[in-house]
Amino acid sequence: MSLYHEHALAMTRRHFFQQGALGLGTAALSSLLPGQAEAAKRTGGLPELPHFAPKAKRAIYLFMSGAPSQIDMWDHKPKMAAMYDKDLPDSIRKGQRLTTMTSGQTRFPIAPSKYKFSQHGKAGTWVSELLPYTSRIVDDICLLKAVHTEAINHDPAITYICTGQQIPGRPSLGAWLSYGLGAETDDLPAFVVMTPSWTGRKDAQALYNRLWGSGFLPSKHQGVALRAQGDPVLYLSNPAGVSPTTRRRMLDTLARLNQKHLDEVADPETQARIAQYEMAFRMQTSVPGLMDLGQEPRAVRDLYGPDIDKPGSFAYCCLMARRMVERGVRFVQLFHRGWDQHGNIAGDLPNQARDIDQASYALIRDLKQRGMLDDTLVIWGGEFGRTIYCQGGLTKENYGRDHHPRCYSMWMAGGGIKPGIVHGATDDFSYNVTENPVHIHELNATTLHCLGIDHRKLTAKFQGLDVRLTGVEEVGPVKAILA
Repeated sequence: MSLYHEHALAMTRRHFFQQGALGLGTAALSSLLPGQAEAAKRTGGLPELPHFAPKAKRAIYLFMSGAPSQIDMWDHKPKMAAMYDKDLPDSIRKGQRLTTMTSGQTRFPIAPSKYKFSQHGKAGTWVSELLPYTSRIVDDICLLKAVHTEAINHDPAITYICTGQQIPGRPSLGAWLSYGLGAETDDLPAFVVMTPSWTGRKDAQALYNRLWGSGFLPSKHQGVALRAQGDPVLYLSNPAGVSPTTRRRMLDTLARLNQKHLDEVADPETQARIAQYEMAFRMQTSVPGLMDLGQEPRAVRDLYGPDIDKPGSFAYCCLMARRMVERGVRFVQLFHRGWDQHGNIAGDLPNQARDIDQASYALIRDLKQRGMLDDTLVIWGGEFGRTIYCQGGLTKENYGRDHHPRCYSMWMAGGGIKPGIVHGATDDFSYNVTENPVHIHELNATTLHCLGIDHRKLTAKFQGLDVRLTGVEEVGPVKAILA
């Protein structure tokens, strides 16, 4: 089915009359726009996208749910050693908002990182001893040290970065990409989500389906959750006694009924239902082969570390992510939980870092040696950062850190991103941005830009507004980090 035909089927009568005057001209003009060669190769998406030739065709987002401590991993602050247990100066805090977990503390004692830092790569990037493998790829990544957000608690913060709005109900980044760009295959979804196991703090923040939901977009654009145990996708397998031939006949009959309903009421969700049934049928064949890591050479599996043979581990999910984008999945997002060290930094943080360190390094190496890193965008980071001051009791060997939205570290690599650079800086306390701030809307705008999308033009009508992922503020991609 052509993009224009598919787009037309999804239109209600109101959409038709609203856009009819521009339809023929838009279709003619779109054939002359850059990026249409990419559109011709894909399944689904809007006919006018990409807006320009993309540097990246696909993306993998390694999301550290709970917020990693930038001070202990990426943002080296050697001057803090001399300020151990001294109060955070009021001139640094500036009366900024605190969470209820530390707002009642009588003092805010500075907790220097107990972990050693050293310089790596051509740019001499400072990296913590917690990340011995990731430090080897600093020449391939762009480290963002001045990311910031307004949200200060987990649920609104993770909802904000995933959907562009702190209040639930908006489409996620992956749903926008599926809606705008479609997939490179019709055998797998455009957007897949995995939730790896973790070995740090077990009382982890909850994850909700809305973080990869489609909001007010058609439901076929929501992320498909891939599981490590049992059926990889819920309800994908045929029930006992139902053969593939019988299933095919059932789906054909159901499709005719749904098509009759679509013709009568023109509800786009009916078309989405037809498409989802057909996708599920094709996935019955494509998913088993996708899940078979035995097809990978032992050398590749060893690259990802000792956890690669543990279904559901972060290493396992990273290799699965590479296999998926290799097969045409547009966007893969991993949510690794447990990054919430309000206490016991010494016990929990090393375990969390060990979970992700070698696998993150291996993913970049694997993509690079396959010639895929140039057109695959990889993002690593969480929803906010951690405070320089201690939450709870402080010793030189152990401490905890509260939420901190004012500045934190993330990294990006691959298609469209300059490698081997550090962008942004913070003050000596890793408390305020001092150079090149990057708001999370700008981060999302940069992600869309790498994939050939002008974030201002990717919109959808909702409650009378042209809604977009990046909100109504005047933001744009971070040009200094674009290749």
